[in-house]
Amino acid sequence: MGERGRGRRRAAYRERGRRAMTDPEVDGVDEALALVGPPARKPEPHRATPWGDARSVAARAGAGRPARTRRVELGQALGRVLAEPLAALTDLPPFDTSAMDGWAVAGPGPWEVHESESVLAGHAQTPPLPDGEAVRIATGARIPSGATAVIRSEHSRTDTTGHLHAQRAVTHGQDIRPRGQECRSGDQLLPAGTPVTPAVLGLAAAAGYDELHTVEPPRVEVLVLGDELLTAGLPHDGLIRDALGPMLAPWLRALGADVAVTRRIGDDAEALYAAVSDSEADVVITTGGTASGPVDHVHPVLHKAGAELLVDGVKVRPGHPMLLARLTPAKHLVGLPGNPLAAVSGLLTLAEPLLRGLAGRRAPAPYRAPVRDEVHGHPYDTRLVPVVHGGPHVVPLHYNGPAMLRGIAAADGLAVVPPGGAGPGDELEILDLPWAPTTEGCFT
Repeated sequence: MGERGRGRRRAAYRERGRRAMTDPEVDGVDEALALVGPPARKPEPHRATPWGDARSVAARAGAGRPARTRRVELGQALGRVLAEPLAALTDLPPFDTSAMDGWAVAGPGPWEVHESESVLAGHAQTPPLPDGEAVRIATGARIPSGATAVIRSEHSRTDTTGHLHAQRAVTHGQDIRPRGQECRSGDQLLPAGTPVTPAVLGLAAAAGYDELHTVEPPRVEVLVLGDELLTAGLPHDGLIRDALGPMLAPWLRALGADVAVTRRIGDDAEALYAAVSDSEADVVITTGGTASGPVDHVHPVLHKAGAELLVDGVKVRPGHPMLLARLTPAKHLVGLPGNPLAAVSGLLTLAEPLLRGLAGRRAPAPYRAPVRDEVHGHPYDTRLVPVVHGGPHVVPLHYNGPAMLRGIAAADGLAVVPPGGAGPGDELEILDLPWAPTTEGCFT
């Protein structure tokens, strides 16, 4: 290649790098920045909200509205959030119980055995046990009055005279679960805002509950915008598959939302205005149309609807042209960019903290992890980069352009890369994905 050709290629690379720094929808920011080199600092081309501030605004917007609550049966409470502290309605255990199958004994041994009698779980209280006597007992059975210990079956033997001998030293109260060992009636077991997991259901049942007072999950409607989207088949004739419609509803449910419907709307401002105005959801999620192109109708629709823009653009890549608006005191709209990974960025930046506040959930404890490899940064914006947990480090993934889902599909979370980037060993904040196994303990 001649010098003129090499010069044209270098110029093209530099132009790609400049666009990656300023254009929110340019793919290949890592490659472009690597080719161009560290950029000189210059005035910011937009006045968007810093990433951390945008998340705080969204969280406050959600927490500022009184939550709807309802009492539901235990079988319906899974995945909801406690609207009030869970207090024990009874002592746990409610009476002294045996921790093992074996023998309940009274006083020092050897003990005379009552072979014809047994104390079983779920049966009424048995007569008192006199000193020097033993009776068979099952795990969970109520301890007879007068019993001083339980001897496990494998730690005992019976002689020919019908007396029980312990093969190990016996201490007072051994293998007896005393009444109230776990809690006393009225003790607070869990605070309000605790997600109802299967274990919480079990604890609530043990503590005497038939139903729980929970926060109603926020109702969400998803509006997927664009004339170019296919719902089935291979891309053709300028049409592409809709990647966001199948992805957003399950993701939003994993964040605690009740997704009423996912609707597809073409590039039609009047249809979008009608859908936004008529929606009865707490949160409307739109995809695409948040920039200033000829068919980007979200801003004009919000203006016509009299909405208050709380966040209009965020200093984050990908996903800069995201927005958050208050439609009414009880209804919000989150506008996600149309590119798939940019939409994920908007989902975690604005939708997640908004929904968390509306659902009464506590914010997850932030954690940081060292990154294994160098990650190129933007000159003045935060970057969100898909990563996987790899031992003591997180490993950045490729295919992290705004239109790509290949990286996030394999990821455990997103690393929050500050302006300027990060080097090997630098600790970065990690946003775990809601279905990824938590590995926070690996980095503390």
